[in-house]
Amino acid sequence: MFRLLLVGALALGLAGCASTRGPQATDTQIAAVSYRDAGPATLTLYTMINNRTGSGGHTSLMINARERIIFDPAGSFRADIVPERNDVLYGITPAVEQAYRASHARSTHHVVVQEIEVTPEQAEVAYQLARQMGPVPGAFCASATSQLLQQVPGFEGIKSGFQPTSLSAQFEQMPGVKTERYYENDDADLQKGLAENNARLNAQAAAGG
Repeated sequence: MFRLLLVGALALGLAGCASTRGPQATDTQIAAVSYRDAGPATLTLYTMINNRTGSGGHTSLMINARERIIFDPAGSFRADIVPERNDVLYGITPAVEQAYRASHARSTHHVVVQEIEVTPEQAEVAYQLARQMGPVPGAFCASATSQLLQQVPGFEGIKSGFQPTSLSAQFEQMPGVKTERYYENDDADLQKGLAENNARLNAQAAAGG
């Protein structure tokens, strides 16, 4: 009974990582949008923070390896031009990355973005793990992300847990981490933000952007 109550409380507290299983893109759909940023291999941890309470609502991890993906465990982000399979989002161009953070940042939440440069080998390990771990149950976003990071050489000291803010604090202690906080003051409704950014991405794609 206690375990059920605990999971229920976590699901309420982590509303941003409690969605149902997302769509399952085909290999063809994924290959069509494959994108790699020209910069160095990186891992970028996203933590969605409640502006009122300071608690974490969701955790995800962008990986710039052979291609750039976002491991979005039990995440809510959906966009017509972004294929998803087993909680991994593909085709993460700069426009898609901006839409991702903008969809989560609103009057009630901001996004902590923590980037660290890694070796291509570390990025490849994270990339392969992300593609194998999903789909993730609701409220397990921080747990799944921390378990992924623990298996990347150099990140073995990351402790598992359910709290996004705890994982963010641990990640902050890694040498070389660059942190920014992203704010928007638009509607508090996450679904409205998702719809608006989906429409924006569709318009950019139609215009050839």
